[in-house]
Amino acid sequence: MLQMYVYLAAYKMPNDDARALEQRVHIDYPVALDRLFGLGRLPTVRLQQALHPDGYFRSYEKVLVWAHWVWFATPHATLAYLARWDRERFPRAAVLTYAVFDLGVVSYWVAPTAPPWYAAARGATGQEPVRRLMVEYGESFWRSGWAPLYSVLGGNPLAAMPSLHFATSAMAALLLSESGPVAGAVGGAYAGVLGFALVYLGEHYVVDLLGGLALTLGVRRLEPLAGPAVRAIGAAIERVGRFANEPRTA
Repeated sequence: MLQMYVYLAAYKMPNDDARALEQRVHIDYPVALDRLFGLGRLPTVRLQQALHPDGYFRSYEKVLVWAHWVWFATPHATLAYLARWDRERFPRAAVLTYAVFDLGVVSYWVAPTAPPWYAAARGATGQEPVRRLMVEYGESFWRSGWAPLYSVLGGNPLAAMPSLHFATSAMAALLLSESGPVAGAVGGAYAGVLGFALVYLGEHYVVDLLGGLALTLGVRRLEPLAGPAVRAIGAAIERVGRFANEPRTA
């Protein structure tokens, strides 16, 4: 809980000065890269025009929106599952999961990057309109509760690269696959659905997802190198804690 409290503060903090953040934001390069993936058009636009042409929300679209919303609990639910059913893997899994969060938020400070819906609002996608379907459905589903809910969860609109939604879900899938084939299949299926949803709903570019996957794989690859230092720091913190809790005599 302390980890996520600090993460959320760091995530929202660049947007304390929204004007200064907008002056630094990167908008054009994700558009250019995603048009390569989409063979000249944004994959988000292709999907929205093919699957959401009339503005009516179908059942599968609602599932995609809820897959997006469920993400806020998914990485932590994965760790809770490991803590309960595979305790030996839990400490390492927690470190890897929250390393992805923390390294990702650093990139939001260094290189703030706009998502598709923001780029479209600024005219950066040209004649390709991008609808933010998650917000459209959220406003109709939550009604008056949507604004306060979104104000809590959407504290920084210019934090798209890498996609921590996808990065942490991919890490969860990898950790669950180490725990067992059924858990791994569930985690992998969710990560796949979420990845599709993020692009379809206009929340992320394909390149954002690839950046998130690269972050996750990078953390896994660096684990053998960083592990000894992390364990040493953890042991030092435990020693300080034990010392602080020792009874004192007058």
